[in-house]
Amino acid sequence: MFELIKPGTNNDFVGYRFYAVSASIVVIVVGIVSLFLRGVNYGIDFAGGTLVQVKFQQPVSINDIRAALESISAKDVTVQDFGTGRSNEFIVRMLESDPELKRGLPQQVGTALGERFKGKSDFEVLRVESVGPRVGKDLRQRAVLAVLAATMVMGGYIAVRFEPRFGIGAAVALLHDVMVAVTALSLTRLEFDLTTVAALLTIVGYSVNDTVIVSDRIRENMRKNRREPLASVMNRSINETLSRTILTAGTVLLVLLALFFLGGEIIHGFAFTLLVGVIVGTYSSIYIASPIVLYMDFKPRARAKAAA
Repeated sequence: MFELIKPGTNNDFVGYRFYAVSASIVVIVVGIVSLFLRGVNYGIDFAGGTLVQVKFQQPVSINDIRAALESISAKDVTVQDFGTGRSNEFIVRMLESDPELKRGLPQQVGTALGERFKGKSDFEVLRVESVGPRVGKDLRQRAVLAVLAATMVMGGYIAVRFEPRFGIGAAVALLHDVMVAVTALSLTRLEFDLTTVAALLTIVGYSVNDTVIVSDRIRENMRKNRREPLASVMNRSINETLSRTILTAGTVLLVLLALFFLGGEIIHGFAFTLLVGVIVGTYSSIYIASPIVLYMDFKPRARAKAAA
């Protein structure tokens, strides 16, 4: 098996846990402040509004489309290239909650574009979607519950599979990963929609997978070396799984970087969330989950006595 890290490597990961945990606390505090002051940039799925997808026969400038839509009565109109690579398919989003106005928005968009591009390029409306504010609020609540439920179930699985303290460590690490990802979305103002929720749930699954690998090696080494201090066992276990962790995270990051830079603006939020989540999920398996297990080692004296 190909290994990036040579056998016998002994990096002192556990020794840096205080700095890592302190840095995580700072990031989470910044995230909480940002959420209170700025919130997140909810998409139509959660804020309510109308989406219109249009396709032109010839490539057109996105600036021309934005200029054409300045005359419509909706608020917060955004235009995004759909990412086909031909610059002829676009998504128009309008965050407007007035039901009477919403019903006429697609017609206003069609009229404005028809006047602007008359004789230049024909177009067709491929899709129209509308979400009311009540539906958006319900979707937000369900999204939060889905992420929390996934986190608790994953933590419970690890608690049953290993020990309760491993489950607690995993649950805290997963909440940490989700919070850091949401903080990044709040700071960058990228759109938060249902695809972002899917990314957060994917982060939970990816992070718990890495945590299981590290926890399994810790448990295995604990059985082999019952007299060795837990901190030393953890350090060795993390080093033994480090090559696998780097290879897994590296290959996933390559795919996500391709999605982020080549996938088009429409999936930037999804790809960005996963990029942050994979990096933070790898970090939290080492510096969040493991230290919590170490802090909950309530029998260090008994282990030291056995070693004597």
